[in-house]
Amino acid sequence: MKKGLARLWLKLTGWRVEAVRPDTEHFVMLAAPHTTNWDLPFMLAAAWSADISPAWIGKHTLFGPWTGWLFRGLGGIPVDRSSRNDVVQQVVDIFGQRDALHLTIAAEGTRRRTETWKSGFYWMAHGAGVPIAFGFLDYERKVAGIGPSIVPTGDPKVDMDKIRAFYEGIVGRHPENFGPIRLREELPPQEPERS
Repeated sequence: MKKGLARLWLKLTGWRVEAVRPDTEHFVMLAAPHTTNWDLPFMLAAAWSADISPAWIGKHTLFGPWTGWLFRGLGGIPVDRSSRNDVVQQVVDIFGQRDALHLTIAAEGTRRRTETWKSGFYWMAHGAGVPIAFGFLDYERKVAGIGPSIVPTGDPKVDMDKIRAFYEGIVGRHPENFGPIRLREELPPQEPERS
């Protein structure tokens, strides 16, 4: 039913789906560019059209007695994001406990422009030994979907070059909010301030 509704909604809005679904039931899917709240319905529709059940991680306090059932039903996975808990390791462990997990992450972490992506998605996929699928929304062409996948090597520069190449030319709804595709680990080290 989700698949049919997703395809109908995309057709009514003039969008189409291009999807290369990973051939595994465990993967991390990027959701980029992320520049507007409209990204959520289009991403969900594209995922459902490709038989992907997107999951997402959220702060464990969101999953209380009144809202927990709803957020879990929408694919939410509670994680403890306090400083004494390693979120990356929590997610790696969750991959090991589930028969299928299509974890979707907006690596920018916000709809506003950022100078770096958050690297958690990369280290989660690397730690779990699962591919990173390139989910995308191209508002210029009205195409939503999933591009190719890579299995992270542990060398962020090499792998991010592949990610950058894929997203070249993909346009978000607000292109000015889509910053550089790079991890903080790729930035040159800061020189210490002289006193």
